[in-house]
Amino acid sequence: MSEGTIDLATFEELKANAGADFVRELVDTFLAEAPAMLDDLRHALAMNDADRFRRAAHSLKSNSHTFGALALGAMARELELGGLRPVQDADGAPLEALTLEYARVARSLTELKRA
Repeated sequence: MSEGTIDLATFEELKANAGADFVRELVDTFLAEAPAMLDDLRHALAMNDADRFRRAAHSLKSNSHTFGALALGAMARELELGGLRPVQDADGAPLEALTLEYARVARSLTELKRA
């Protein structure tokens, strides 16, 4: 399931460097915090708060890349650099796409942490 969603080389390198137990803890933390980051993006969009939007996108990008969730990281990077306007112009569609990709990543990370 994780193929294409998680770069396995990045994930395995993280496990080799940090240890499998610690990576499981990191995954759990990410899975607990990422939904709040997505909510923060939505709230910032609703409040037209560009700085908050950028910070939330940056955090999600950085955390995603840690685990090899490269597509999710790239999507978050695009939001970070593009800011509010493109998301507003697209009636929030980029946030919905990000949410769907996060769901795929969450399933894959859950599977990988059990392996």
